[in-house]
Amino acid sequence: MVVRTPRLVVAGLSGDSGKTIVSLSLITGLRERGLTVAPFKKGPDYIDPAWLAWAADATCRNLDTFLIDEPVVVQTFSRHAAASDIAVVEGNRGLFDGKDVSGSHSTAGLARLLQAPVVLVVNATKTTRTIAALVHGCMTFESGVNIAGVVLNRVAGPRHERVVSQAIETTCGIPVLGVIPRIKQERSLIPGRHLGLVPPTEMAEQSAVKQRMIDIATNHLDLERIRSIADEAPGLEPAAPRECVTVAEPVKVGVFRDSVFTFYYPENLEALERAGAELVPISSLADPALPPIDALYIGGGFPETHAERLVANRALMSSVRKAADEGLPIYAECGGLIYLSRSVTWQEEQFEMAGVLPVDLIMTKKPAGHGYVKAEVDSDNPFFEKGTQIKGHEFHYSTPIEEVSSPTCLAIKTGTGLAHERDGLVVGNVFAAYSHLHADSVPSWADAVVSRAREHRSAVSRDKANQSRGDNETDESDLDSKQVYVY
Repeated sequence: MVVRTPRLVVAGLSGDSGKTIVSLSLITGLRERGLTVAPFKKGPDYIDPAWLAWAADATCRNLDTFLIDEPVVVQTFSRHAAASDIAVVEGNRGLFDGKDVSGSHSTAGLARLLQAPVVLVVNATKTTRTIAALVHGCMTFESGVNIAGVVLNRVAGPRHERVVSQAIETTCGIPVLGVIPRIKQERSLIPGRHLGLVPPTEMAEQSAVKQRMIDIATNHLDLERIRSIADEAPGLEPAAPRECVTVAEPVKVGVFRDSVFTFYYPENLEALERAGAELVPISSLADPALPPIDALYIGGGFPETHAERLVANRALMSSVRKAADEGLPIYAECGGLIYLSRSVTWQEEQFEMAGVLPVDLIMTKKPAGHGYVKAEVDSDNPFFEKGTQIKGHEFHYSTPIEEVSSPTCLAIKTGTGLAHERDGLVVGNVFAAYSHLHADSVPSWADAVVSRAREHRSAVSRDKANQSRGDNETDESDLDSKQVYVY
């Protein structure tokens, strides 16, 4: 089926150019005009997609050609864009920045793959005509990339706007689609911290943010011209999707979902459901104990900034530790690893965590690991066969205080992991790693989680049945032996 949804990619010359503000304003403005918007984010990110989803009131999908094969990326885009009036894809870093010197897996490459026109966001601070040279260079740098217009950000005033706009339109032959003035409190509009922006789940003033985005869209973006550019995108024909298999008798997989733990790719949760999981949300802050579940998935987030509140719910930590000791399969990523550790030191204060993993962590001032990960499974663990190749990403400021003595199962080829080119702590049926994976990159992952959950449920049922028979059935030899002992 050919997908003809209007679409565009919002890109920049660099990080911090204003792509997120423009994307959020564009989506909010389009929705105010009654359009349904399908939001997407290029690259391995959780926080920007959360804000894009908030603006669009729709799930945001990550599109990453390093983590996921290109045909699957096109399938994902096509499937989730098809029913919308327009699709907006926010790029990452600079337009041509990729994994290597050739720019592989760049925003430009994604735009070319999706046959989507590019709106280039340019920080105009302290420059005028040179911006036209930069835009012209981008237009001719790689073939097949359609830079259809420019949005100027942080413009000083009317004269600045006039000179830059005329230089771009006369030299490059493309329109200026928006001019956003310098905002004195731009950084406080959506505050940031060590992993990026503060997630929307932690923002009390969401209505104020929304109104500011509406103001930017209404007063500083040419929405009609941007829509017409998106309309020019050609039809896109994806390959046939993978077959889905429906599994009966679902198992219960608990998932930490609250303001602390928000880093989950929607495809991961959907893959678990397709494999036969009923997802059970758990609050790390409010629930006093684990509900009846057959496995547990703890994703990433900000346990360090919520450490005091997490520690206050010691009852849940004790419940998690007890369940782990009894063999509950647990899959944890990054923030989940911190939660399961013995302790984490944050801003010179040590907080005792769940104590499932024999490791103490400390938060550093600079990232301890940041970027794509390639790893190979080289030893026993609950969820992956030996030899499995894993592509993922990491972004963590925590690191072990001392050498990790527990077994690990991932040999890091690219990336940092825990330390010494290792990741993936294994304790019983618990797996915890700094590496985040995408379910479409490792299709066996969801099936493995559900299989371990089903095995655990069967084992618990057998134990209960055996215990019940032991309580209700006493043979004569047992009775005789007890009588001899007593008398």
